[in-house]
Amino acid sequence: MHPHASRVHPAETLARLPTDHFRKSHGDPSMPYETVIGLEIHAQLLTRSKIFCGCSTTFGAAPNSHTCPVCLGMPGVLPVLNRKVVEFTIRMALATHCGIAPYSQFARKNYFYPDLPKGYQISQYELPLARSGWVEVVTEGVSRKIRIHRIHMEEDAGKLIHDEFQPLSYVDFNRTGVPLIEIVSEPDIRSPEEAAAYLRTLREILRYLEICDGNMEEGSMRCDANVSLRPVGEEKLGVKTELKNMNSFRNVQRALEFEIRRQGALLDRGEPVIQETLLWDASRGVTVSMRGKEEAHDYRYFPDPDLVPIEVGEEWVEAIRRELPELPDARRERFVRDYGLPAYDAEVLTSSKALAVYFEKAALAFPQPKIVSNWIMSELMRELKRDERDIEECPVPPESLAELLQLMEKGTVSGRIAKTVFDEMYSTGRKPGEIVREKGLVQVTDVSAIEAIVDEVIAESPGEVAGYRAGKDKLFGFLVGQVMKKSKGKANPKVVNDLLRSKLSS
Repeated sequence: MHPHASRVHPAETLARLPTDHFRKSHGDPSMPYETVIGLEIHAQLLTRSKIFCGCSTTFGAAPNSHTCPVCLGMPGVLPVLNRKVVEFTIRMALATHCGIAPYSQFARKNYFYPDLPKGYQISQYELPLARSGWVEVVTEGVSRKIRIHRIHMEEDAGKLIHDEFQPLSYVDFNRTGVPLIEIVSEPDIRSPEEAAAYLRTLREILRYLEICDGNMEEGSMRCDANVSLRPVGEEKLGVKTELKNMNSFRNVQRALEFEIRRQGALLDRGEPVIQETLLWDASRGVTVSMRGKEEAHDYRYFPDPDLVPIEVGEEWVEAIRRELPELPDARRERFVRDYGLPAYDAEVLTSSKALAVYFEKAALAFPQPKIVSNWIMSELMRELKRDERDIEECPVPPESLAELLQLMEKGTVSGRIAKTVFDEMYSTGRKPGEIVREKGLVQVTDVSAIEAIVDEVIAESPGEVAGYRAGKDKLFGFLVGQVMKKSKGKANPKVVNDLLRSKLSS
């Protein structure tokens, strides 16, 4: 066992540490250390079959039901590369401005673990498929480019399931051989917030390309972080640690904040930072030492003799480039330019491809983009968040939302009634017109009918009327509310306001 195995870095030892250790420095001379972070992101590709065999990649099947002699590494079998894996990797490389290598090669990464049936993982080492890319991230209104060192293909390992009641672990090999891409950043990230923003940016791109669902909780997107500190102004990197077991954006940020504080405390005391792999314990908010960090030579990489090198011609790359969809940054710019939306609205609406498509369908049927945006970001997203639903599961089609907004624009329903109708639409999936007719929610626009209610409210509220006429303007809102209450929300608000002002000023 590694001498530091199972050591917990307790949160209580960090209680007296200054928060300066994990604030963004960007060379600020008032700060003792600069944070240096690099992320390694593994994304499972949405192919129907595994990378080197025909077994299904469907998630959630019975344990060990999606296996065969190839993915289990039986003697005498030969892997055959799935062409779609190469195509998906090229898509991601192009979307992140990487150069595509005309010649790349698979290697064997040798290590022993119960979830690795062959005793090695087929990956890429010296000759990856893509190098030298970048993405742009925005934190606190500041945009920065984060460089990507490489993107390469590899196979996933199996999954260990630990028994809660006895010292036993079970192995499910269904995940073995599921295709992955690993996206390795340069050490350009300078804060936990920037790390989370980078991770979200890559997840958006993966989902727009429809090559990975980005589900961190199910493990289809996983993140490891390398983090170190160095004195501000120093070029040489400090001793790094690797953080694992972070299954959400929030946990990535929390784990990095903790580790930066921990390393800062060690350096303040003149103690060395030990290069090791740490697990993040989200329930306790601490890191736990897992093992000493292996170097590349520990894996004894060598070219896989069963797989031929991959040659990617320019024609193939250009054909894939032509088929790339509109990516998040380009769509955001278009939403601002073509729809006249504020940058914040465009950012929210393009956070997922499905949400952006929903907005455009609704805006096509009701061509007032800002009103559509407001309703999606307030009423619709509030309900989706409450029910923990994705937009794909939304019971209100974009055409129905547009129909409701048309009813409101025509004056058929008031804004207040429209929200009541929307709640019914969301809970039942019914169309707004049906709900309005069935429940008798048509807005009252008859001036004489509304005037009668206004007169009644004025007669019943002599104190408020006198107070308003004496200069207490806030009482006007009270009187409007009383009229709306008596009309059960059906009175046209503009007519109510006009009548009240006229009668109160006479």
